[in-house]
Amino acid sequence: MIFIANVLVAVVAALHVFFLVLEMFLWDKPLGLKIFRNPIEKARDSKVLAANQGLYNGFLAAGLVWGLFHPDPAFAFQIKVFFLLCVIVAGVYGAATVSRRILYVQAAPAALALILLWPA
Repeated sequence: MIFIANVLVAVVAALHVFFLVLEMFLWDKPLGLKIFRNPIEKARDSKVLAANQGLYNGFLAAGLVWGLFHPDPAFAFQIKVFFLLCVIVAGVYGAATVSRRILYVQAAPAALALILLWPA
């Protein structure tokens, strides 16, 4: 069970690295415009804010990777739980304030990882 939970934690971390790239580097490029459904004018106006948001996603990914590779299993568990809860809270807030899609793309995978991690 711990292997599957850790694979899902790694998937959540990879998603947040992807979010970092999208928000920091591709926000006003065709892929970023399509994914975030922004017109180019809005993307240009909000590019700095998006880059800041992307950086925070990178911190979430770094924390999850730290939890995956920490040598002390008990502390690694605490790290993963903390960062998964941070992802879930961010996803719920994003779903409430920006788009319901965020609940499914960000919060749901983290919640599933947390559920699988808990008994492991």
